[in-house]
Parts: sequence; structure tokens; C-alpha cells
Amino acid sequence: MPIKIPNDLPAAKVLARENVMVITELRAVHQDIRPLKIAVLNLMPNKSDTELQLLRLLGGTSLQVEVDFLHVASHISKNTPLSHLETFYKTFASVRDQCYDGMIITGAPVEKLPFERVDYWTELCSVLEWSKYNVYSTFHICWGAQAGLYYHYGVEKYPLGRKLSGVFTHRSVMPNHPLLWGFDDVYYAPHSRYTGIRAEDLRTRPRLRMISLSEDAGAYIIDSADGRNIFVTGHSEYDRATLADEYARDAGMNGVPANYFPNDDPKERPVMKWGAHANLLFRNWTNFVIYPNTPYDLASLRETITRRRDGDSDA
Repeated sequence: MPIKIPNDLPAAKVLARENVMVITELRAVHQDIRPLKIAVLNLMPNKSDTELQLLRLLGGTSLQVEVDFLHVASHISKNTPLSHLETFYKTFASVRDQCYDGMIITGAPVEKLPFERVDYWTELCSVLEWSKYNVYSTFHICWGAQAGLYYHYGVEKYPLGRKLSGVFTHRSVMPNHPLLWGFDDVYYAPHSRYTGIRAEDLRTRPRLRMISLSEDAGAYIIDSADGRNIFVTGHSEYDRATLADEYARDAGMNGVPANYFPNDDPKERPVMKWGAHANLLFRNWTNFVIYPNTPYDLASLRETITRRRDGDSDA
């Protein structure tokens, strides 16, 4: 099924060339179907690149997906034109009365800062609090995962000795988890960050489950016991060239990304070896985590969540 996007979003042409099924708002109004509503809080600097990366993955599901892109009003983007934001994005204030089947909170290049010193931290806290009753499942990525773990569960992030950058092998801790259905014994994912979380901190939170990890990159996929919060510490959504672009941007100061360029030679074309895993991860999220559990009538989402929480408390 196609993914519904704004009529003139620049990513539409690229997606069409790649045979990713898309449908414009104009065509969607003529279809009698209840699409999954997904909000994407895009905190990345180059928002257009991230839009394309996520739309590719969301477009791989068998369901129709409707996406609202959100940006934080308390931060001025230096890398995305204001005209793009005004045309294709909404603010949290404009959607806070709505409900969504799912939400993605992206990474952000602010991991060296304490959470409270990020200029949009207060606004992000409002989004995270709102998500408890207005979003069925929230998918947090990289710094977004660290922020969500800190806000919801008090899990701290710690500086690494040097930037973790590269493509690393991972294995499943809970192979029967719906997010991991169809995964191989070993799979790859890119990481790009200066901070990390500690597995021992996760083990002291009984409502958190580590379901995938890497011997080199640490805890990779964590979820809440009710399945409604998912935290992914890497960047499975990255394109083939994203780490190469970051390496060039940083002028090589952080070293060559591990296991990425053939023979560790930045002049060589990187081998894309995490695409199948990325597609399966996002497909499992929409098909097996969200779709069977979110109510058909989104207006009843708050009531559904409250009822389930009360049931868990009684148990």
C-alpha cells in the first residue's frame, strides 16, 4: 500500500524513481480507507535527507500510512529553509489535540550537551509527556532514544571516549519479539554518536527490556514492557552515503567509520549491508506492534490507553 505525503514534497520524485509507492493528499481523499497516522518529529539538521530516509522505510509496509512532519518551534533550523518548514511541517502546538497511531522522534546532533541545556528540551518534554496518551507507539532514534529513556525512566547518557561511528553487527536478545520477527542471527546497523547508555542501568528498570545488542555498540533496541515505547540507539534509517557525508563534514577528525568503507578507504564506495534489516524493523513496527493494537477510532485512543493502564495496575 502507498504512503500518503504532501502533494509537493521534494522527496516524492526520488521515492517515485525508487518505486516506493506514494500517494498524494489529493488522491488519498478519494480512497475509503483508514490509514495509520504517523507523526515524525524531525530534529535532524538536514531535514530533507531524513524525510526521504524515513519515508522509504515507512513506504515498505503493507498498510497505508499518513505522515505529519513536526518541528520544534523553540529552535531555529540553520540547515533547512524556513519556507520548507512552513510548507511541509507542523508545530507540536498545532497537533497537540490530535492522536496518532505512531510517532518517530529522530536523532539530533546535541548529544554532547546535558539534556536540560538543549534549547528545545522543555518543548520536547511536553511532546514526550503528550505521547503517553496521544500516541500508541513511539519510535525513538539515537539521541531521541537517549532523551526518551532519560525523560520516561531516568536513564542517564554517558560520554564515550571517542565518537562511535560505523556499521556494527548485532544479535537478538529476545528473538521472538514482534519487532525482530524475520531477523537473521546477525544483522547490521550504523551508529553515529558521542554518548551512550549502560546496559546495567537498563537492568535496574523492570519496565524496560533490551531486545537487541551489539558487542561493539552496546544496547541497540530497547522497549517498554507494554511495547508502546521503542528506543533504537543506532541509525538503521541511514542511507548508503550518510556516514561518508558525516566523515567529510567532520574532516576526518573522528577517524574512519568502522566496518564501512571497503578496506577502510574513504575513496571507496561504502557497501550497503543494513538495508534489509532497516526495512524489516520498520515494517514489523507498523504491521505487528501498531496495527493489531491501536484502536480503529483514533479519537478513542486516550480511553483505550487509560483502560489498559488501569488493567495493568489492577493486575
